[in-house]
Amino acid sequence: MSLNKVVICGVNTSKLPMLDNEKKEELFDEIEKGVKSAKEEFIEGNLRLVLSVIRRFKNTSENPDDLFQVGCIGLIKAIDNFDRTLNVKFSTYAVPMIMGEVRRYLRDNNSIRVSRSLRDTAYKAIYAKENYINKNNKEPTINEIASEIGIASEDIIQALDAISLPVSLYEPVYTEGGDTLYVMDQISDKKCREDEWVCDLSLKEALKRLPDREKNIIDLRYFSGKTQTEVADIVGISQAQVSRLEKNALKSMKMYLR
Repeated sequence: MSLNKVVICGVNTSKLPMLDNEKKEELFDEIEKGVKSAKEEFIEGNLRLVLSVIRRFKNTSENPDDLFQVGCIGLIKAIDNFDRTLNVKFSTYAVPMIMGEVRRYLRDNNSIRVSRSLRDTAYKAIYAKENYINKNNKEPTINEIASEIGIASEDIIQALDAISLPVSLYEPVYTEGGDTLYVMDQISDKKCREDEWVCDLSLKEALKRLPDREKNIIDLRYFSGKTQTEVADIVGISQAQVSRLEKNALKSMKMYLR
């Protein structure tokens, strides 16, 4: 999915207008009076907000035009429901609304089929969570959601898990010093033990040629099934350093095995 193009849904995103706070207040005064043109101008002035939100979903396979349209629906809902008496910036209120709309769209278009009852339970929980956050400015616990909608917390957890989107093992989590930590780097493999799959003597010889610290990192990562974060804690260095040393070790082993 490419979000770097200039035109999305026929809109030239490089020329989208920006509204200052004074203009936003002025337009909201007009919107509350029912002036349609003011609402249209306010929507156009906040399309950059929609664009910034859908960039967060660039790793999905969905068409950017479709996501942009869905995000605009979330923006309109945010405008219709925004309460200026709460003294909260519009963008602070609108971003979760836009993201929620996009996530609902992605869930509804997920190729994995989920039963209607599970989907209904999940949506009730999501709406209850959004309402709670809007009222209390904090996230509710599962038990608080369960109490609000009258459904057992276990059923809510199961329903939310059922509609959650699959995540690639190569999804980046964060980047530190030029080294990216991926989801797969945070997954432990308790079954991946040396005595189960390291039978090749040449591989053992390649390991022997590594410096002690790199050998220890490879042992912890691939023979003991530790994540890079866990290895960093054990060895006493940063995750970024573990990543660099691991890459160097694997490169050295690969050169030897050739």
